[in-house]
Amino acid sequence: MSTVSTGKTESPRSRETGVRTTTTGDRLKALGRAEFSLLVRNRTALFTALFVPLGMIVAIRESLGRIDLGDTGFSVIEASMTGGIGMVLVMAVYGSLTSAYTARREELVLKRLRTMETSDREILVGTALPAAGLAFVQSSVMIAAAVAFLDVRAPQQPVVLVGGLLIGLVLLSALAAVTSAFTRTVESAQITSMPLFMISVVGSGLFVPLEALPDRVASLCELLPVTGAMTLIRAGWLGGAEGNDLLGAALSALVWTILSVFAVQRWFRWEPRR
Repeated sequence: MSTVSTGKTESPRSRETGVRTTTTGDRLKALGRAEFSLLVRNRTALFTALFVPLGMIVAIRESLGRIDLGDTGFSVIEASMTGGIGMVLVMAVYGSLTSAYTARREELVLKRLRTMETSDREILVGTALPAAGLAFVQSSVMIAAAVAFLDVRAPQQPVVLVGGLLIGLVLLSALAAVTSAFTRTVESAQITSMPLFMISVVGSGLFVPLEALPDRVASLCELLPVTGAMTLIRAGWLGGAEGNDLLGAALSALVWTILSVFAVQRWFRWEPRR
C-alpha cells in the first residue's frame, strides 16, 4: 500500500520523476465526484434516495394516527418527520450503498482501484461520500421545512441532533459495506438489506417512538443497531431526553459503529462473487 502524502508540496523524488503526488483529499474528491456521477445516472437509485423516504413520511403519519402519543410529548407530525430522517438514513444511505458497493465489486471497479495509489479506506469512504452527503442535505432540508411550514419545534439541542445524524451516516455506510459482502448481485441487494430495514423500521423508532412502546419491548429495541442514532436525532430535534439517556444512546451508536467498521475490515469482499 502506498504512502499517503500529507501536503500538496511535491517531494524531491516526485520532481525528479515528474510524477505529482496526490493527497487523501484529492483522491476522495475524485472518487466522490465519480460516484456522484454514477448515482445521478442511475435514475432508480436516485429516485429511491430522494423521494421514497419522503413518501414514507405519509405512511408513518398514518400508522401514528392509530397510536396514542399522549405520553411521549411528541405530536404526530413531529414523530413522522423524525421517522422520515430515519428513513433517509436507512434507504438513501444503507440501501443505496449496499447496491453501490456490490455493483462496483462485480464490475471490477474496486479491484482496479486497489492497484492504484488509493488506499482501501479511501475507496470505501469515497464511494460512500455522495450518498452520505445527499442524505445530510436532504435531512437538513426536511428539518428546515418542518420548522418553517409544519409548525414543528426548532431543534432543541442542535449539537446532539447533528452528532446523531453524523454517527448515523457513518454507521449505515459501514453496515452497507458489511451487507454487500454477503450480496451476490445488485438485484439481490434488496433481499439482503431487508432484515436490517425491517428491524429498524419496526424497532428503532422510525414508525413508532420507543416512548410509545411497553417498557420491556422498548428496552429490547434500544439494543438494535439504528436505535442509538435515532434516539439522538429525536432528542436533539424535539428534546425529551437528557443525561443518562443521551449517554446510553451515544454509547450504543458508538459500539455498533465500531463493530460495523471491524466487520468491514474482516469480511468486506473486493473480488467478484462468481
